[in-house]
Amino acid sequence: MVWQQVYDPFGNMFISTLLGAIPVVVMLVCLGFLHIKAHIAAGLGLLAAFLIAVFAYGMPASMAGNAAFLGGLTGLLPIGWIVLNIIFLHQLTEQNGSFKILQDSIAGITQDRRLQLLLIAFAFGAFFEGAAGFGTPVAVTAAILIGLGFSPLAASGLSLIANTAPVAYGALGTPVITLAQVHGYDLQEVSAMIGRQLPFFSLLVPFWLIWAFAGRKAMLEIWPAILVTGASFAIAQFLVSNYIGPELVDVIAAIVSMVALVSFLRVWKPKKIWTSVSLKGHESDSGEAKPVTAPTQHPTADVIRAWLPWAILTLFVFIWGLPEVKKFWNGIYAPRFPIEGLHNLVEKVPPVVPTPHKEAAIYTFGLLSATGTGILLSAIVGGLAMGYGPVGLVKTFFRTLWLVRYSLLTIVLMLALGTLTRFSGTDTTLGLAFANTGWMYPFFGTLMGWLGVALTGSDTASNVLFGGMQKVAAEQLGLSANLMGAANSSGGVMGKMIDAQSIVVASTATRWFNHEGDILRYVFFHSVALACLVGIFVTMQAYVWPFTLMVVH
Repeated sequence: MVWQQVYDPFGNMFISTLLGAIPVVVMLVCLGFLHIKAHIAAGLGLLAAFLIAVFAYGMPASMAGNAAFLGGLTGLLPIGWIVLNIIFLHQLTEQNGSFKILQDSIAGITQDRRLQLLLIAFAFGAFFEGAAGFGTPVAVTAAILIGLGFSPLAASGLSLIANTAPVAYGALGTPVITLAQVHGYDLQEVSAMIGRQLPFFSLLVPFWLIWAFAGRKAMLEIWPAILVTGASFAIAQFLVSNYIGPELVDVIAAIVSMVALVSFLRVWKPKKIWTSVSLKGHESDSGEAKPVTAPTQHPTADVIRAWLPWAILTLFVFIWGLPEVKKFWNGIYAPRFPIEGLHNLVEKVPPVVPTPHKEAAIYTFGLLSATGTGILLSAIVGGLAMGYGPVGLVKTFFRTLWLVRYSLLTIVLMLALGTLTRFSGTDTTLGLAFANTGWMYPFFGTLMGWLGVALTGSDTASNVLFGGMQKVAAEQLGLSANLMGAANSSGGVMGKMIDAQSIVVASTATRWFNHEGDILRYVFFHSVALACLVGIFVTMQAYVWPFTLMVVH
């Protein structure tokens, strides 16, 4: 029996929107204000979503349970699989001392914490976003920053802030490609439109990042280095997205940014070396500044060996991200399991889609093609290169599994919540509330993308969820469909720092367990403020000359 989604079950959009928001509000309040452990908060949010879906929206209980089950499977693979294996690699490098050598080598480039943030959180993180996405950049950069001595809140929160501007072109352009394929946008046109929005924020975010960490005065002390980092990334991002395509935007821009910053630091040094590892002016992160001592000089061979596992990781992640490689592995083994009692039994209806459309519910067990598998193999190869034997690798893997057990449970529950809200239509109710804003739609349509990523944890999922609605609304209001399709993705990137999945990844990478609420409270303002700035910029592109000249029609 097919069940049609209902987006206004009470015939009153205000009441329906309030009800649709309850699951998310329950989870965020429990996590951010009541200091409830993340897996319990996620469980309570999932329970609320189930009750709202069944009793308010009329979704059959069996369907609701199956939707949550599908989300839980997705939480384990691919998301949880990435987190587990990146922490496994980090454990290996810590245990044999090579991570300390890596820290000293980074300090040899610059001992200034602000510049280390630019290099690692922004530029290096952008490379991993472009190559793999799906939580990899936050896991890698947060782990490196905590190893360099940054406080847990600084390492977690700043990695999340930095991982924004690159997200739209993450995983070799997957969000943009999916937006075009699913909703009929021209791939090159929508890629170019996103590339005329995000470069301004690629320039802004490095300044914002250092301001959030060290304050305005300390930011201004290194403004030349910030400008070099952001401008080099933004220019490359614009050129590649507009004249080549979405696949290699982040990879190329990140490499350009890293090379530009390291080269610049050979000829320029800050007058003062910033030593603090904690967030300036943040009471819950009031660690004392540590005196900077000259990093230990290690033999070149030891430095190469210390970087080797991470170089292997980079290579494997990049290879695993290539569409041809994914297709190859999926051709060998990638069984697809339609979820009985859910697959093609939920029907989306107008105005979300032009005509009624049945939702597929198929879980693909793509273990071989999963990014986490590439990370696992890189950890094994790197571990063997570091001198571990098979027994040592297995022991460390299972110790890591025990270490992150609650984080994996949280990710499973978070994805179950997000998938249930998608199939029940409660998240679409929230999106429609944004869509009914008339001439202010460019601003609120951008926030719709932000909401989509905050709910689902994925710019790709947000584009699937709201990309069609953006197109329909834009055409009804006489706006460019490309403008609003791009706005969904550009606004969405700012929701990445507050989605529960990313926060759990950050807390796990820094081993700051049960502090997800602290991280959420810290990044929430930054997420909302940056999303609103993107909304204002998109509104100017819609109505204000000369910004209207940027629009791809």
